[in-house]
Amino acid sequence: MTSAPPVSAAYDDLAKRGVLTPDPAQRQAAQHLDAVLQALAAEQPKGLFSKFFDKPEPVRGLYLHGEVGRGKTMLMDLFFAAVPIRGKRRVHFHEFMDEMHAGMAAFRQSDKGRDSDPVEAVVKPIIRSGLRLLCLDEFHVHDITNAMLLYRLFDKLFAQGVTLVATSNVVPDELYKDGLNRQLFLPFIELLKQHCVVASLAAERDYRRMKFAGQQVYAFGTGPEVRAEMDRLWLRITGGEQGMPGTVTSIGREIAVPQMAMGAARFGFADLCEKPLGSRDFVRIAHQFDSVVIDDVPQMDRTRSDAAKRFILLIDNLYDRGVKLGASFAVPLEQLGKDDRTAFEFQRTISRLDEMRSEDYLGKGLRDAPAAS
Repeated sequence: MTSAPPVSAAYDDLAKRGVLTPDPAQRQAAQHLDAVLQALAAEQPKGLFSKFFDKPEPVRGLYLHGEVGRGKTMLMDLFFAAVPIRGKRRVHFHEFMDEMHAGMAAFRQSDKGRDSDPVEAVVKPIIRSGLRLLCLDEFHVHDITNAMLLYRLFDKLFAQGVTLVATSNVVPDELYKDGLNRQLFLPFIELLKQHCVVASLAAERDYRRMKFAGQQVYAFGTGPEVRAEMDRLWLRITGGEQGMPGTVTSIGREIAVPQMAMGAARFGFADLCEKPLGSRDFVRIAHQFDSVVIDDVPQMDRTRSDAAKRFILLIDNLYDRGVKLGASFAVPLEQLGKDDRTAFEFQRTISRLDEMRSEDYLGKGLRDAPAAS
């Protein structure tokens, strides 16, 4: 009896352990991802001289689209973990495009930037890094600067043998819909469909919404009972997975994540607000996880001014992105901010915290908040 290919096997294992409810549409998507994985794994290194003369042919990738909460990110997690090649990268679409724009701007300001192609300049280091697989989460085009860049950028990446796997909430033909000068963007849609299989994830349920249905996401007080309440919420969010330590890469450094599983992360307040983290770090966290649990949020008086400022930034970024928040607080929300130096900003934070536990907020999908520049 032959074993299931890696993504399907990992999916079946999660279903068997009760972490997720089996869904035929999700399993079909896993099979599409397995096809890409197996094609990448089957590529054999070519001869010493062929790399200088042969034009590389990329493995055809996958563009997986579907409504929010259908499991696209979870499947991308399984796929990326299983791909057996070193030259792979996964990044949120807007973060990747911000990097490209920043690289082109820096090149234009350099001496070489006067007569050379800035797109070529940002593609070259990507290719030199050995990248073969680029995974982009939440492919969504609403910015004309991205729309006008995408064809030139991906035409060069595909020509150099890079395979694209992307998730999106919209079909390719609706990308940049009603955008300014959209006719100039249409060639990119054709290029995308040429180099990627387009597949729909038509799962019937919004699994992300189901995780939070009827849940009290905040606990108040301290001690083992409160911790146990947060443990129960964490296991509800992750489908029973305890999770493992991990990291978030931000500005060239690693932010430790004590527990992460199934698109969720769990931190202590001190992990986020008593360390030298800033808004760009919190944006990275908000783009990497759809749910965040924070333990042991204390009352913030004048002795915790810096921590209070970071907490304000953290909640702003989670809220703007629509990330689902579970948290334990030492005191009721209205008593959290006791520092007159942050009192005004804290009022907005309390208002947002109150909204973030509402059924309306918990029932909505992630928002297309911009990435950090």
